Amino acid sequence: MKKNLRNRLSLSYIFITMICVALISILSKFFLENQFKNYVIQERQRENKIIVSAISQQYKDSENFNIDAIQSIGASAIESGLFITVKNESNKVIWDAETYNNIKCEEVKNRLITTMETLFPKWKGEYAKDEYPILNNSNKIGTIYIGHYGPFYYDENDIMYSKTLNKILIGVGIVSLCCALLLGLIMAEGLSRPILKVINIAEMISKGDYTQKIDKKSNIEEIDKLTTTINSLGYSLNEQEKLRQRLTRDVSHELRTPLSTLQSHMEALIDGIWEPTPERLISCHEEIIRLKRLVGDLEKLAQYESENLILNKTKFNIGEVVKNIVFNFEKEFLNKEVTLNFHDKDIVTLLDKDKITQVIVNLISNALKYTPKGGKVDINIYEDNNYIVLSVKDTGVGISSDDLPYVFERFYRADESRNKLTGGAGIGLTISKSIIEAHSGNITVDSIIGKGTNFVVKVPKIV
Repeated sequence: MKKNLRNRLSLSYIFITMICVALISILSKFFLENQFKNYVIQERQRENKIIVSAISQQYKDSENFNIDAIQSIGASAIESGLFITVKNESNKVIWDAETYNNIKCEEVKNRLITTMETLFPKWKGEYAKDEYPILNNSNKIGTIYIGHYGPFYYDENDIMYSKTLNKILIGVGIVSLCCALLLGLIMAEGLSRPILKVINIAEMISKGDYTQKIDKKSNIEEIDKLTTTINSLGYSLNEQEKLRQRLTRDVSHELRTPLSTLQSHMEALIDGIWEPTPERLISCHEEIIRLKRLVGDLEKLAQYESENLILNKTKFNIGEVVKNIVFNFEKEFLNKEVTLNFHDKDIVTLLDKDKITQVIVNLISNALKYTPKGGKVDINIYEDNNYIVLSVKDTGVGISSDDLPYVFERFYRADESRNKLTGGAGIGLTISKSIIEAHSGNITVDSIIGKGTNFVVKVPKIV
């Protein structure tokens, strides 16, 4: 069963938090218990020294030791798990905890053993006695033996502290899990919401609604890139849909005009309205030639855009080829009163001569077509490292910035009137672009309305 992103993220946060809390709790418990053990051992040693100091002060020169005071100190120490024996310098027992109250001592010992074995199942405490001398003016006057279980043991206060510490760790773990759950849900919601928005927009795009757009930007780089990509995809598909509709409209227009003309002429001839004169038959033949030329251009475009385009490469002087093409166009430029400048240069290259010639003819033809009387067309050819660069620049009507990105699209023409005098089928630049790309080159265009257009072709000198 599939899980949604929000649940997965939430569970991931909870899982990671559980691991972190568990590790922190285990490590904290381990280090704190070790530190606490060391603290308890040091505290026992400190208490032992206090007891030794207190008993040492009970020595009397004349009466020897103050037995009542020693008994008070020793009886109090029993509750703390310390069992005191005091001997004088003759090794005679002055006071002994077990002799004083053996039942109480055994009870405390058993309680300590039970408590420590419960808290620490692997606890191996042994009963031991520490020996301390009783000094008076640097002279030894007796010995104190303090019995206890080692290396450490917990009294009631220590046990209370240990239990409180465990409760705190458990409480911190529970609070951390709750916070992780809450923050995980909030963060998962914050991450999944824009992704769900992208999914919804993508679904709408898949259904053909390309106008949808994600306006809100994310502060997460990957999600922001994803939304930008989806917006770009929607925009591109919307533009392609417009081009497809325009392509369909333009193709139908290009076919409808000659077909309608042929139909009307044929019907007139069949009905006997027109006589089949040579002039009328020539008119019908011209429309057929137009249709054949359009179909031929479409076939040529399909061929050039295919991956199996075969280039018939030969070694030739491309400067000489451009010079000959310019010479062929001279009369047309003179008739239109447009100045044609060509900066001649000999460059030997290895390319498909016929296809490159077709590109050059198309660019010069377009420059002449869209440059008004009194304008100028400059043609430059030069070498740039291992590339050949051809520039055809005119001072014609120019192309608007809205139309500029689509000039190489099939049947795309900025001139919506589709007047036969202003252009052909609208696939010349598309074919030119396919030929140049087949030569591993590129063709670019810059244009300003009312100032002119500059087409630049760049191809490797040897493909």
